Amino acid sequence: MVIGATGQIGRAAVGALARDGWEVTAASRGGGRDEGWPEEVRSARLDREDDSALAAVVGDGCDVLVDMVAFGAAHARQLTGLADRVGSAVVISSVSVYEDDRGRGFDTQSEPDGFPQYPVPIPESLRTVAPGDDTYSSRKAALERELLAAGGLLPTTLLRAGAVHGPYSRTPRELYVVKRNLDGRPARILAFGGASRFHPVSVHNLAELIRLAARRPASRVLNACDAQAPTVAEICAAIDAVMGVQTRSVLVDGPPPAPTVGDTPWTVPAPVVCDMSAAERELGYRPVVRYAESLPETVTSIERRLAGRDWREAYPKMFRAYGDLFDYAAEDAWSAS
Repeated sequence: MVIGATGQIGRAAVGALARDGWEVTAASRGGGRDEGWPEEVRSARLDREDDSALAAVVGDGCDVLVDMVAFGAAHARQLTGLADRVGSAVVISSVSVYEDDRGRGFDTQSEPDGFPQYPVPIPESLRTVAPGDDTYSSRKAALERELLAAGGLLPTTLLRAGAVHGPYSRTPRELYVVKRNLDGRPARILAFGGASRFHPVSVHNLAELIRLAARRPASRVLNACDAQAPTVAEICAAIDAVMGVQTRSVLVDGPPPAPTVGDTPWTVPAPVVCDMSAAERELGYRPVVRYAESLPETVTSIERRLAGRDWREAYPKMFRAYGDLFDYAAEDAWSAS
């Protein structure tokens, strides 16, 4: 059973599991289907917040429950409450749960000297933020804490995903480059010399990790990222190549030089790069796609969604998360100065 089946990760995961021989029930709020799924995939409507609805969909039980949308301690208890009917679970978490040796994490990055200085690469043994209900990171940490504590009751693989990319995203980081190219912008401004690295993960590589974890039940935490962690400048160049355009990057030493100038969805002052050796060792994980190879479907998905629409209408969640990514007037004013 896959919860959140028609989301960005769920679509790829359902297909990978079905092709691997599993009988899959794809549960989502709308109960829809993806055209790429095998015909034998069953679909079901599910309100994730309704305990009785989840229990009804699980029914007499399932061998593996894959949860794309679990968030916080309440969802963890919801899953462990079904442990007598579920063989094992695979649950998506996030690299945002990590904090450095000074207690800095993603939740402190807006504070002076607040961005964490993680070891490179980040091992799963690195400490995490305190569990709580206040932030995305603390709620993911609470989810992990509850599920790991119930490992004997419900073996759960927690996958700490990096910067997810692929089609059907409501917050595609690649939008930053795709829209600029569509608008004919000749240059883009990149802070920190364009060298920022925020480890990405393709939905196809996440689906492969889910597929492998489903076959090897255990209580564990694994990083979930691509083989490479390209810099922002490398990402921009790769998207240019897919779109067949030539633009130049204006590289700025240090942080963004002005508000809404030089800041991208991947821009970080210190690298966020994860160690993938545990997934390789425990699951036999090998990425099924590289970042540049996966870009064409991502770019096409963004272009189709943008067609004839304001980007804030097409991607309202992106606007809420990042603010104005396309303040061209501010960029031109800074460049002119």
